[in-house]
Amino acid sequence: MSELRIREQDGAITSEGRVAPRASRNRVIGVHEGALKVALTAPPVDGAANDALRKLLAKSLGVAKSEIEIVRGNRARTKLLRVHGISASDVRFGES
Repeated sequence: MSELRIREQDGAITSEGRVAPRASRNRVIGVHEGALKVALTAPPVDGAANDALRKLLAKSLGVAKSEIEIVRGNRARTKLLRVHGISASDVRFGES
């Protein structure tokens, strides 16, 4: 497992995420090649997986769902994520 690549700028952090939709449960799997790997039960239809991703990350990071932004990759498995109101030193993901 590698280290999560995070860029911090203007009161927000930016990182890449890789999503696996239609999983058996929602969870943060870990870090793979510098990107956060996440499993979601939601299908990639009508934004359901993106909503589930925002909800899971908000809960895991202790921020509001509205603070999670998908900058790039709304229709792709690989996404560029921005989280407002948190610093890189605050990012911690425990085992799910």
